[in-house]
Amino acid sequence: MYLRIMPNYVPNHKFMVFLSGIAEVILGISLCFPLLKNVAIFLIISMLLIFLSVHIYMLTNKKAAAGLPRWALILRIPMQFVLMFWAYSYLQL
Repeated sequence: MYLRIMPNYVPNHKFMVFLSGIAEVILGISLCFPLLKNVAIFLIISMLLIFLSVHIYMLTNKKAAAGLPRWALILRIPMQFVLMFWAYSYLQL
């Protein structure tokens, strides 16, 4: 399912989907450890920034859109920024 939403310029789609999934799990677990929490939050924000390209690709490519309505694809872009701000709000500086 995730292979078709990968932009063409990303090499080795299958490996990148696998890698991003592993990163999401590791970062989620890292949030449970106070020593790793801030680093995990910064990396989660970075992943959300990188995933913006996927959302834009889905908006501009009918096959990658996976049949989702255009309004939902458009709404996902500002939602990324909301999620970034939400993650940032948990930083303990």
